[in-house]
Amino acid sequence: MTEVSSSRPRFAIVDIARGVAIIAMVAYHLCWDLSYFRFISADVGYDPQWVVIARSILASFLFLVGVGLVLGHGRGIRWAAFWKRWIFVLAGALAISLATFLAFPDSFVYFGVLHAIALFSVLALPFLAAPLWLPALVAIVVIALPFLYSDALFNEKLWSVIGFWQVPPPANDLVPIFPWFGVVLLGVIATRLVLASPLSAQLAAINPGRRLPRVLAFMGRWSLLIYLLHQPLLLGLVYPAAAILKPEIGMRTSEFLGACQSSCMDGGTSAEMCTTYCQCGLEGIEENELWNAVYSGMVSAQEQVLLDASNLQCSALIYPELNAPQ
Repeated sequence: MTEVSSSRPRFAIVDIARGVAIIAMVAYHLCWDLSYFRFISADVGYDPQWVVIARSILASFLFLVGVGLVLGHGRGIRWAAFWKRWIFVLAGALAISLATFLAFPDSFVYFGVLHAIALFSVLALPFLAAPLWLPALVAIVVIALPFLYSDALFNEKLWSVIGFWQVPPPANDLVPIFPWFGVVLLGVIATRLVLASPLSAQLAAINPGRRLPRVLAFMGRWSLLIYLLHQPLLLGLVYPAAAILKPEIGMRTSEFLGACQSSCMDGGTSAEMCTTYCQCGLEGIEENELWNAVYSGMVSAQEQVLLDASNLQCSALIYPELNAPQ
């Protein structure tokens, strides 16, 4: 997501890699939106497999930031071009903070991908010409340290950008200095090694001729703009669809029936009888408008009476003896 220097040939392979990364980011955010609006059951923000996917995409972006910094400024920092790009990234970061604060005030993005890129781009500049052992040493320390040290102090938003938290504060996107600045340095190291080897000429000679590589390279050259625009465009499609289709209703019904069926069968009741029982319970919840009580766990005395009555009625369907005269 950084520009390359005009003093070097443009590496199309880097643009293609950026294009692939931005497509992966868009796809991930689409899944996040679908999860948030309950079109899909996966918890994209917290399920372990989705966390691995998100971190892999983030790592690719930050690695490419290091690549771009070396390609653009490895022979000498072009300050005018650097600050022009940097201001654009920072403006995008602030716009994302404002937009997410208005939409999600309790979990707005106060230090996300663009905030990190703005800071890391400045921090990485001294390492573009330093002896290679120095960025290598710093990268190892920055990446390893969060796995060795943590403190509750860094759970607070003010200090969380450093990265040594025990429990991260709520945020829809948080990219702390430790360990992620180390990934940028890995990009710096790898690119400097490549440029000093015969592999550099071979990579520079790659010229995408087919349509797909050309499209990916084009997207890579405009990856920052795509990053800024893709989420508003996605939300502009998903939000109205959610308002019309109300997927949360179908999702909560499915989740209730699944949990009820599992719990019922764990108690030794047959699957057929549990289906009857759970369907009855669902009807009772809907008729008495008890969804909020069921999901929140905050049940008033009156709601408890309704739940108990519904449970007794549904139990009588599968255990007829409960209807027998006492």
